[in-house]
Order: sequence, then C-alpha cells, then structure tokens
Amino acid sequence: MRFGLIGYGAWGRHHAEAIKRAPGASLAAIACASEDTATRARAEHPGVDVYTDYRSLLDDPAIDAVDIVVPIYLHAQIGIAALDAGKHVLLDKPMARTIDECDALIAAQRRSGKVLSVGHDYRASRQYVLIRELLDANELGELQYVSVNLFRNRFRQGSDDWRFTPEKVGSWVLEEPVHFFDLALWYFESAGLPQSVFAVGNSRLEKRGLYDDFTAITRFKSGYASITVTLGGFQHHTQVQVVGTQGAVRTHWSGVMDRAQNPMIGFELRRRGMAFERGVRECETIELRADNEANKLQNQLNRIVGAFERGVAPTPGEEARSRVVMCVEAERSIVEGREIRLSWPGTP
Repeated sequence: MRFGLIGYGAWGRHHAEAIKRAPGASLAAIACASEDTATRARAEHPGVDVYTDYRSLLDDPAIDAVDIVVPIYLHAQIGIAALDAGKHVLLDKPMARTIDECDALIAAQRRSGKVLSVGHDYRASRQYVLIRELLDANELGELQYVSVNLFRNRFRQGSDDWRFTPEKVGSWVLEEPVHFFDLALWYFESAGLPQSVFAVGNSRLEKRGLYDDFTAITRFKSGYASITVTLGGFQHHTQVQVVGTQGAVRTHWSGVMDRAQNPMIGFELRRRGMAFERGVRECETIELRADNEANKLQNQLNRIVGAFERGVAPTPGEEARSRVVMCVEAERSIVEGREIRLSWPGTP
C-alpha cells in the first residue's frame, strides 16, 4: 500500500520511519509545510516524491492512503481533501478542533467510501491494551472507577507557535487530556457513553483554553472517571488506576520526556478471586515491555495497512468524535463553572 505523508515536522519524521517499517506499506510521497523541511525530507528519504503543497500529493492517483500529521487547525481541511481525493486516511489525534469539523470529516468519509481512522495511540500500547483485555475477560468485575494522572513539563511550541495560539490549537484539553478521555470511554464502553462532565483548570498564560492544570470528572452509568493533568511539573509521569467490583489495576509510565527511549513502567493487578492476606488484598506484578512513543506509533502503523485493506478503522470517526465532544464540553464546563450534561446522537 503506497502511503503519502502530510506533515514533516518533529513528529512527522517519526511517522515517515514507521511507515517504511510497517509490513505491506511503502512511503511514496511526503508533503511539507516549507522548502526547508522539504529539503530535509529529500535528503532523508531519497527516491520519495516530496511536495510543498499537500494538494499535489493528493493529486497522485498512485497514492492509496495518507497519514496526516499536521497542527490541529488543519486536520479537518486536509482530512476532508484527502478523503474526497479517494484516499484512506490516518489522522493524528485529536480528530479536529470542533464538533462541526468532526461532522464534516465524517460526512467526507461517508461520501468517499474510504476509511478514516484517528490515531489514539494509547490503544497501541500493551500497557493500556492489557487493561481492556482484563475488563473484557471479566477479571476485574464491573468497572466502577478510572483515574488518570499526568505530571509533566510544558508543551513544545510547535511550528509558528501553533500550540500556544488558542485559535489554532482549539484547547490544550485536545492536546493531552483527549488521550485519557479516550481511555476512559474505551474502558467504560460496555456501560455506554458518559452522562456528564465537570472540569476545572488554571492558565498561567491567562489565555482561554491553555490550561496548565486541568481536572475533569466524567460520570458513566456504572461509575466515573477522574482525569488530572498538570504541565507545571517536570519530565513525564503517567499513572492509571482502574477499579472494578472484583479487581483492580495500577500502572505507571515515567520518562525524562514523553518520547523517552527507555521509560520505566510498572503494572500491578488484583484479579477476581485473589484472596485476602492480613487484611490486604494480594496483587501480582506483570512484566511488560516499556513502550515509548515510537513503539506505540509503530504498532499503530503496523496494523493500519490491514485495517485499510479490510475497509475497517481501528478508531473510526464516530468514535473519535465522542472524544472531541468530551474535550469541548470539559472546556465549556470550565468557562461556565458547572457540570455539563451530555447528549449523544441516537440516545434518549
């Protein structure tokens, strides 16, 4: 399958390498935002067509699929153009800045008949996939509580300062908490979509949407999720706790940065049926490979070729849209200072 890559910034370069290593995929073309990055792409990938206008890449009938790795404000524009050009699309998370942009992407996917999948790459890490497998196997009983806590340093600026420009980024809730809303909704999937969200946030930059500290409580029919992120910390440290009626999981990931090559991880589990000992429930430690960002990306690209060939999306547009809804409504909760009741298409 011949891939075109749109976006060749810091993360786009990793995507290029992952495409080249993915079974059944070849990197056929790259679209860059400037002549400087195009020069670098030509040097790093000889024999690959390089453009400075993504439309030229989309005009190539030999391109089967595109991997879009651009700032959030360009997701809808480029994603729609790619689908209308008859290409399968892997779109980096979040799906878009707004619900209307998500709906426009879904409409383009439906009229094109191609596959649109959004790259929620935490689902490509064994550390977090194992939790879902334990839930599906009823090893934890009925899910009641999910907690995600991220302690990290400040975001990178991004090209042309886009990540620090509210009109371009939409909200920092879409940058990092979107991952954790995705995990919470994925884990609580059997309980249905969430019922409400209440959020608070602080901004040291005093710009709406750019929250250095963020906490959200999301209610589901059978429990709730707590998501807390601070950018006022240092390094990159994530902890996830999942509790059911008959078991629990605690897992953590720590590195000097989000793309650390050798992070430290831990995974502790109490399954259903494990006995009490001296009033404390036993737990087991599971040894896992420490996935870093590059590992998750490679896992994601390895499976996307087969998904495109089968006409299915690992994370379809409708599913990714609900994650954007959570971010947008959490933002509204902060601004309005109240819990937001959620409504979903097709539900009473």
